Amino acid sequence: MAAFNEISPANLMRLIGTPQCPAIVDVCIDADFDNDPHLVPTAFRHPHADLPRLKERIRGRDTVVICQKGAKLSHGVAARLRAAGIGAQVLAGGNHAWRDAQLPRVPALAIPGTLWVTRHRPKIDRIACPWLIRRFVDPSAEFMFVPPATVADVADRFGAIPFDMEVGIWGHKGEGCTFDTMIDAFGLRHPPLEALATIVRAADTNAHTLSPQAAGLLAVSVGLSRMFREDNAQLDAGMLLYDALYRWARDGQDENHDWPAGHTS
Repeated sequence: MAAFNEISPANLMRLIGTPQCPAIVDVCIDADFDNDPHLVPTAFRHPHADLPRLKERIRGRDTVVICQKGAKLSHGVAARLRAAGIGAQVLAGGNHAWRDAQLPRVPALAIPGTLWVTRHRPKIDRIACPWLIRRFVDPSAEFMFVPPATVADVADRFGAIPFDMEVGIWGHKGEGCTFDTMIDAFGLRHPPLEALATIVRAADTNAHTLSPQAAGLLAVSVGLSRMFREDNAQLDAGMLLYDALYRWARDGQDENHDWPAGHTS
């Protein structure tokens, strides 16, 4: 059981993937991290002694601090943050406990950067993938939507990562869509995300027999694309859509809805 000012891996995983997720900072020393270079989803690395810059990065948000075993480094940083008026907890057992719980771990070397670019006028994959990145990999990620013919040049000039294109590593592979590619690359195979991936794949590749929810996702996605002329505004709205789908996949798949029992008319 987690102690005072600690959060268990299971409880932190319940927050990851939701808008309520705290800032997660990994303060492991380099030697420990290099032995096992993986991150808790959305975590960023930061030197444990550099409190001023850490406070700038978290901007007052509630924070969970992680070190290798959940001991001196994480408790020391969390205590200093609390003294500065910032809500801070420690991941009980640190990275070792997270690993032992077999929860998703993002390979640090798989994270290519924070700026991404794709074709404009997104529908499904190009909204689902930014949601996945912001909720499970890099909350500060930025996305550019540009005309298809300019994606490669924009990527080159701005140092951005192109995604959901016919060429490049961040695209469809086999029968999977780009969302599937990212789940695999970022080590995010987890039952709720796998359920969501099936819906996204079915809707994005016109394989609606894979999932009864696919037609609904397609309909809502097309509707959002008609409602918003500006792609970033559509992405903002789409974040809420995928937040809801993720919560359904995580907590609500067994819930049904019918006319009230006993109603005879």
